[in-house]
Amino acid sequence: MTISDIRKTANEKMAKSVEAFKNELHKIRTGRAHPGLLDQVHVDYYGSAVPISQVANVTLLDARTISVQPWEKGMGAKIEKAIRESDLGLNPSSQGDLIRVPMPGLTEERRRELTKVVRHAGEEAKIAVRSVRRDANDQLKKLLKEKLATEDEERRSQDEVQRLTDRTIAEIDKLVQGKEAEVMAV
Repeated sequence: MTISDIRKTANEKMAKSVEAFKNELHKIRTGRAHPGLLDQVHVDYYGSAVPISQVANVTLLDARTISVQPWEKGMGAKIEKAIRESDLGLNPSSQGDLIRVPMPGLTEERRRELTKVVRHAGEEAKIAVRSVRRDANDQLKKLLKEKLATEDEERRSQDEVQRLTDRTIAEIDKLVQGKEAEVMAV
């Protein structure tokens, strides 16, 4: 493995960490409805747990209401129960075949809890990025030890990996601040 391969791999892994963090942020609700909010809710479908999106059509009725339209008649009650028992704090209601999931307004206390969740997720993403940096630096040291790179090349590459890490962590911090502002907005 060459120095450029190590840097390229580190860059790709850090970008994936940021993408995973963005996906995590989409799951944190802010009082507005979002179809992806129900992605983590699984329902029993013939003995196996599957995401709701695989047994129903999940769409938005308006800015604060998600609609779930089961594809099979008997799935409505199971989907409703799965949503109610999830840790999302949602209370679905059935209207014939259609299940309406209204988004409750957030209290000040709940908003503060959500900002803590956002910060924790951000810290987890930063830990993942630092882990990538550590792995890249270990690989660079290994190249130096095997005399496949000079000390100057190794040091220069470590500096580049550090700059990449700093940029990525700054991006994560920016995402955290944006999501906190979104959560705290009434």
